Amino acid sequence: MDTRGETPTELGSRPASFESRRVLLFLLVAFGLAAATALVVYLTGGLTDSPQIAFGLPLWLVLVSTFYMFSPTVANVVTRLVTDEEWEDLRVRPAFRSNAQVYLLAWLAPGLLTGVGTVLFFVAFPAYFDPNASAFRDVLPAGAPLELVFVVQVLQALFLGATLNTLFAFGEELGWRAYLLQKLLPLGPRRAVLALGVVWGAWHWPLIAMGYNYGVDYVGAPWTGFLAMVWMTTATGTFLAWVALRADSVWPAALGHGMINAFAGIGYIFATSGAPSLLGPTVVGAVVVIPWTLVAIVLLVRSPVFGASPPLR
Repeated sequence: MDTRGETPTELGSRPASFESRRVLLFLLVAFGLAAATALVVYLTGGLTDSPQIAFGLPLWLVLVSTFYMFSPTVANVVTRLVTDEEWEDLRVRPAFRSNAQVYLLAWLAPGLLTGVGTVLFFVAFPAYFDPNASAFRDVLPAGAPLELVFVVQVLQALFLGATLNTLFAFGEELGWRAYLLQKLLPLGPRRAVLALGVVWGAWHWPLIAMGYNYGVDYVGAPWTGFLAMVWMTTATGTFLAWVALRADSVWPAALGHGMINAFAGIGYIFATSGAPSLLGPTVVGAVVVIPWTLVAIVLLVRSPVFGASPPLR
């Protein structure tokens, strides 16, 4: 991706001082609502014995998709109300025409990077690669060619990620990249991005402790899962921060986040049972996230978006 030609004037307005009170309040609300939701999930059967409600959906999925995922947006709103903050800088203007390239990267790069990481995982651990997709064939129509099914899955991810997934990801991004990142920028853009990556990863920890993403029987659980998630959120979050700052809008980050979720488990198609979740084949695996990490390093080192640092008072 081209990181040249960017100037600080393209990044929108940035706060000149670190607003510690608003940052602390935001974190208390975002983490508090997420933790409370996780507690309800835990008390109602966790991720495995959760009761089914409307349309056959498990209660935990409904709670996580709403109260948990939208807790950063709630934190944004509550912080503004409590601290009498203005509403002009919500960064919900799409700014699509002047940032078409940014949106294209947000749409296509997540699938490409996750795909490269998945291939890297299977090259490193060929024992977990099943070219016949035996486990996946159990849910395929009889006689359906695997190649066609794979293409359909990719197309579905591309368009589902750009629509439904993006709307759900907006619930996080209006808090993370549209609000908290802006509040952390006075620390310096690179420090802000890295700090947000850790915060975003830690926000997932209550779910990981219950077995989300990695299960419960991996080595060092849940602590190694905590660390793996922070690595993933920092690497992918750098890209999301880059597109958000380039467009000065939350929507490219929501789109990119939605695409990450859409392609997260594409590697399961060719994975055998028992694949080490800490390493792959999903995007939260440490091996799969390596291409994301390399891109993050390039962006942090080369992109003027992360080089423009407002003064800290």
